[in-house]
Amino acid sequence: MEVDFLGGRPGVHSSRYSGPDADDEKNIRKLLEELKDVPMEKRGAAFKCVLVLFNTDGTSESFEGTLRGKISINPAGNEGFGYDPVFIVPEFGCTVAELSPDVKNRISHRAEAFNKLKKSLQRSIK
Repeated sequence: MEVDFLGGRPGVHSSRYSGPDADDEKNIRKLLEELKDVPMEKRGAAFKCVLVLFNTDGTSESFEGTLRGKISINPAGNEGFGYDPVFIVPEFGCTVAELSPDVKNRISHRAEAFNKLKKSLQRSIK
């Protein structure tokens, strides 16, 4: 996850953002503390996923998926994991943790990246 106000942090360090004994709750607590005085309009964030396909001929292709949103003031919802309880999806007006698994899996950054990979593989078969 990348938070605009934090210059892209936590980024690749998302899972251990609060330190070596990090867990979801500690990571969320640290993130919300860092954003405690930041107004909602400056809480833009993105979940990102990048898949890389290495071909047998030595070439590679990458496929990126992004889900844009905002970081909430307080956690909400019980679905999902990680930062889902504080990541608001504006189109749905709720956090990812409040979405059903079906909806989340349809709109997620991972779904977007995998769909791009799938389309590329389908093109290469034809």
